[in-house]
Amino acid sequence: MKRSVSPVLEVTRLGIVRGGTRILDEVTWRVDPGQHWVIVGANGSGKTSLLSALTGYLMPTEGEIAVLGQRYGETDWRELRRRIGWVSSSVRQLMADTEPALFTVASGRYAMIDFWGTPSAKDQRDARRWLDLVEAGALVERPWAVLSQGERQRVLIARALMARPKLLILDEPCAGLDPVAREHFLQFLDRLARQPSAPALVLVTHHVEEITPVFTHALLLRNGRVVAAGPCRQALTSSMLSRVFGSAVRLDHRSGQYRMAVRSRSRQVM
Repeated sequence: MKRSVSPVLEVTRLGIVRGGTRILDEVTWRVDPGQHWVIVGANGSGKTSLLSALTGYLMPTEGEIAVLGQRYGETDWRELRRRIGWVSSSVRQLMADTEPALFTVASGRYAMIDFWGTPSAKDQRDARRWLDLVEAGALVERPWAVLSQGERQRVLIARALMARPKLLILDEPCAGLDPVAREHFLQFLDRLARQPSAPALVLVTHHVEEITPVFTHALLLRNGRVVAAGPCRQALTSSMLSRVFGSAVRLDHRSGQYRMAVRSRSRQVM
């Protein structure tokens, strides 16, 4: 039966080869409205290359990428890129130390780094609204240099939302957060995802403990290939994660929380 819902994102048999090395191999993945995905994979699994291809910074060797029905290669990539919000350490490192949070968020509408001049009155109003939405309204005048890691992540999410993307990718957003800050941030993500205006979320992580109940689906990668893709209850299993990480692991899921334990460091799973 043909699906009637138009996907937010559709990746079909995506392949990337660089320097004779195959980085991604026939990756097929679809994100529908109302779904929130997590991407799990070890270092070198292809997560970064997939994200770079989705945001138009890495040209695929083969396959197709479509955002809201518009395909890369047939539509202006710069325009499509605005439909995907991206929060990552690479963006975080580019911000000017003296820039206030209000300007950082306002710059998201124009995909600009190191915003110069003064945002328009409308941009400032909208930026304040998004800062309030991400529970960071008190940071409006706070310069980037004095924000904590957790505060920076919220400001960057507000910045990404300024362009009203249909898809928001969070690339290891908990890296550098202490345990308490991480829990607060994950609780915030749950609240954000439940907002009526929230875009589809994609969380990229190494740690299953960061997968909260709001995430509905999982994409598991190993060596550039898809190991599993589908609802969390089907994709996130001990056997699937053992394949992903190349070691026997046990996954527990209790009270809405995942926990993973390595059974044996010497036992390798092929």
